[in-house]
Amino acid sequence: MQPSPSTSPEATTEITPPVAERRPVTRDLFGRQVVDELGWLRDREDPAVVAHLEAENAYTDAVLAGVDELREELFAEIKGRIKETDLSVPVIKDGWAYYSRTSEGQAYPRHCRCPAAEADIAAGNGPDGGDVPPGEQVLLDENAEAEGHEFFDVGNFDVSPDHSLLCWGWDATGNERFTVTVRDLSTGEDRADRLVDVSPNSAWSLDGSAFFYVRPDDTNRPFQVWRHRLGTDQGDDVLVYTEDDERFFVGVGLEKDDSFVQIVSSSKVTDEVRVVPAAAPETEPRLIAERRQGVEYSVAHRHDRFVILTNVDGAQNFRVMTAPDDDPGPANWEPLDLGGDGGAGPGGTAPGAPMISDIDVTEAHLILFERADGMTRIRSRRWSDGHVSQIEQPEAVSTVWPGANPDFASTSLRYGYSSMVTPASLFTVDLVTGERTLLKQTEVLGDFDPARYRTERTWATAPDGARIPISLVERVDRPAGPGPLLLYGYGAYEASMDPMFSPIRLSLLDRGFAFAIAHVRGGGEMGRAWYLDGKFERKHNSFDDFVLCARHLIDQGRTSPDRLAIRGGSAGGLLVGAALNQAPELFAAVVAQVPFVDALNTMLDASLPLTVTEWEEWGNPAADEAIYEAMAAYAPYENVRAVDYPSVLATGGLNDTRVGFWEPTKWVQVLRETTTGSAPILLWSDLGAGHGGPSGRYDAWREEARVLAYLLLTLGLST
Repeated sequence: MQPSPSTSPEATTEITPPVAERRPVTRDLFGRQVVDELGWLRDREDPAVVAHLEAENAYTDAVLAGVDELREELFAEIKGRIKETDLSVPVIKDGWAYYSRTSEGQAYPRHCRCPAAEADIAAGNGPDGGDVPPGEQVLLDENAEAEGHEFFDVGNFDVSPDHSLLCWGWDATGNERFTVTVRDLSTGEDRADRLVDVSPNSAWSLDGSAFFYVRPDDTNRPFQVWRHRLGTDQGDDVLVYTEDDERFFVGVGLEKDDSFVQIVSSSKVTDEVRVVPAAAPETEPRLIAERRQGVEYSVAHRHDRFVILTNVDGAQNFRVMTAPDDDPGPANWEPLDLGGDGGAGPGGTAPGAPMISDIDVTEAHLILFERADGMTRIRSRRWSDGHVSQIEQPEAVSTVWPGANPDFASTSLRYGYSSMVTPASLFTVDLVTGERTLLKQTEVLGDFDPARYRTERTWATAPDGARIPISLVERVDRPAGPGPLLLYGYGAYEASMDPMFSPIRLSLLDRGFAFAIAHVRGGGEMGRAWYLDGKFERKHNSFDDFVLCARHLIDQGRTSPDRLAIRGGSAGGLLVGAALNQAPELFAAVVAQVPFVDALNTMLDASLPLTVTEWEEWGNPAADEAIYEAMAAYAPYENVRAVDYPSVLATGGLNDTRVGFWEPTKWVQVLRETTTGSAPILLWSDLGAGHGGPSGRYDAWREEARVLAYLLLTLGLST
């Protein structure tokens, strides 16, 4: 049993952690009987639940009271590095320049536009700072709209093809169910159209007389596509498509060339696409290719053909096909030769072939965003002659990603770029001449000098021979020998945690920390096979890899168990929670944000949001005994044991529809009850937000300052 901790991880005082009431519920499945005494904590309608969360927050505040000044200092550092009054690089479409601007003291952005020619920004040479471009029109001021709301999030933000109307939606609770209306951009006033319970997804018809939108079911799964005719009530809207399979989410979008509205049904591993002519929105949706379990595909349109990115026929790392738009079925899919190691024909099947993660289609070029050997890259292919070229980047350990490229006729490509020492940058490259131009690099205020920091890639080797990449950044003058280090990971959904810059991270680096990302199996950093080797019965590879990376960094002499902290959020919270149970002796501090730590109970409850669709990521433990046994063996809540656990800071959100707030709440309780040590185990829940935490930037920075102060306190660096 954990003693009552104080503001020092080693000491104890009269500060007493709250103890939740026990109300036993028995789970009996596959001959295994398990008693869960804390399951009642999921009932947000029970006054005792909110009272318990409030008591947990008070306890955490009391334990961390000794670093209040440090937290304010860290908040000031974060705020002082970020250019509060700033302007994004405008996106040009049809003679309009669209951009967002932030202003000092305001928590949210303003979304604006101006005539591109007046602002001299067609080539990215726009004014920055607080300068207001000539002819600026504020389309949506989130600060004004957020007044009176503790939480405010804009979801839909969709300008009509003729640039006269804005379809926009907001969520004031964090539950991800939006209210949508239409703003007349000539007057700045919202029309009478008002739609409720909408998912943040929409697509206009070509003439702007109607738009398509998506509604969620009772579990928050986007499952229906509706068509709304302007000037009518929501009750008159037309149901266009319903997705009955609970594994699938539905989305809509307008093609870049304005030809079709896409209706996309996707599970974790299967896709199905329908199209409606944007010029004839009342047309019945036409199917591109019927769903086949395990076959993924996405489509774009050029001239009279669809361009298809797919893993069909064993193309594990994906291939690009084309098909005529009047008969686009799989029988007419023809492979493109992508040149080089992209392969021809069934490209993506050869050993070592790059993973094609995304494509962009323009009048003259096909753009390929790829992954090779754990890094990202961009290649372009000319439609006219098939010539393929690679866009070189200035640093080896870096990240590139698609930028906003709405102009179908453009021969230039915008893309994002960053490394762990280079702030986020926006480049444009002329795909004809190869000339690259830096449009904007995020300015870091204060005395930031990238030359003070170094980044590298190191590799840990697993017993089965897998090489796990680790990205690392530290100051060049960091003393040799073991020092404080924060190890971060995620490892699920084929999501890649690529090496990127964070101005917030500097507060740790400048205090002697190193920061590392463990690119474990279950993520997408090394291609599709890397993902598959970290899910279902092989999910343990994610946790084994993370612990292995920790040991690797210790063995390299970069850190030591008393100076090593780990951090992860959501599925990354599951990662650090499982690693904590596996090797608690390796870590001094754990930050688990909205952590998926009660994974088995959640995956057994089909009534919860997301559970059914998540079965294709984790497996269905209610129907598959092997999956049940696998999850029972790694779910953090199920595997807490009587050992000396290090200090833990867990967070949750009362309105979270992705990871229930009760998951970290239950986990913290059982950790406290079971640990044989005295390190503080803390929970802090946001009672007015959801999965993403606070909505305003200042509140988000303050929460980050709390985490950093906790880490510095726990590792003995708070003075």
